[in-house]
Amino acid sequence: MTKLHTHNAPDISVVKPHFLFGAVAFLTAVVLMIAGRTHLLGPYYDNKILAVVHVNLLGWAMMLIYGSLYQLVPVVFESKLYSEPLAKATFWLTALSVGLMGYAFWTGQLETTLLWAASFMYVSLFMFVFNIAMSYREAQLKNIKSYFIIAAIFWLFMTQTEGLLMAFNFKYNYYEAGNLYHLKLHVLMGLVGFFLQMIFGVGTTLVPMFLVSHKHSEKPLWPSFLLLNGGVALMVASWIWFPSRAAVVLGSAMITAGIGFYLKFVWDAYRNRFKRILDEGMQPTMLMFVLLLVPVILAWALLLQENPYGSLAMTLSLLLGFSMIFGVINMIILGQTYKTIPFIIWLERYQSYVGKYKIPLPKEVYDARLALWQYRLYALFLLLYVLAVILKNNVILMAGLAVLAVVAVAYNFNMLKMFFHKPVLEPLNKNK
Repeated sequence: MTKLHTHNAPDISVVKPHFLFGAVAFLTAVVLMIAGRTHLLGPYYDNKILAVVHVNLLGWAMMLIYGSLYQLVPVVFESKLYSEPLAKATFWLTALSVGLMGYAFWTGQLETTLLWAASFMYVSLFMFVFNIAMSYREAQLKNIKSYFIIAAIFWLFMTQTEGLLMAFNFKYNYYEAGNLYHLKLHVLMGLVGFFLQMIFGVGTTLVPMFLVSHKHSEKPLWPSFLLLNGGVALMVASWIWFPSRAAVVLGSAMITAGIGFYLKFVWDAYRNRFKRILDEGMQPTMLMFVLLLVPVILAWALLLQENPYGSLAMTLSLLLGFSMIFGVINMIILGQTYKTIPFIIWLERYQSYVGKYKIPLPKEVYDARLALWQYRLYALFLLLYVLAVILKNNVILMAGLAVLAVVAVAYNFNMLKMFFHKPVLEPLNKNK
């Protein structure tokens, strides 16, 4: 746990706003899902669905990644964050962009507000990339763990570049193939190139640390890194320059193999763990790695469809995006929230009292039982939504959204409980 904090760690005022905004964004995404429930069983490119996806991914997932990465830079790179003021400015511009983007998609203002939102987001991206790049330049440690993160940031840049071009295409219509064709590039680079690879990069440090695993092998990480990036690059190049089904199949196979190698690394860490009982933070994290097999299977099922625009292909596409976003990305965020944030808060509140008073453990700054039930209810939501999509049943969908609403409220309650925690100190010699 102490590896999360070094003398190079940034001030908590840099990190804290990202987690608070992320919690609110998660709740907002859930409210939007309930308000737009009639759209959730339709085509994946519906504006209401796009609003939910962008608020969830950019407002919650990416914000938490930004905040976590600022905290982890001293651990992974062994250097200070280049600029804390720049990180704060990046947060505010990103927050503004998320709000505008969600509003633009929800209201259909694709030729006006969306252009401003995408432009602001792109500027904030440059600020983030510059900060991390300058931090990496001073890095004392450059290894496979840092390469995962740097490659993920590259794909984030490519994802947002495509997103910016798609936003302006709504008004100027310069893409011959149209935005729907380019959407698959945007999704592939974003979900696999950035989010999945960032999860892998951060996971190479956090998973063994939180499992207390010291004898695991890191040999699978290099083939995982090379296959994952090679597969994404091949598929992107094929879709842009030389449309080829063989290239897409080969790229998919490379990505699948890259995921397989990484799962081997996780399994080895899990098998050699010292901590036998998984807590409320690691249970959803480990489940996420199992759920990762679902989008892999769905992707191959979609790839084998002869009619990519048929009803079955549309259903598979919807389930594929849902399983990747809600089953993989959101699941690990739910888990790692209770592994990283409590320790950061604990350091802020109690570090100066260590050795002077009897102080609580990091897990005591939040409601652990509520966190465990939150994770279980979230798993129930996943099941209910999948059933609703398959059966096209609105009653099941509403039941799932009701469960998700409970999860979002519980998540925000625990987040506020952590950030407004007041120190509880007891004398070391209480009985004397």
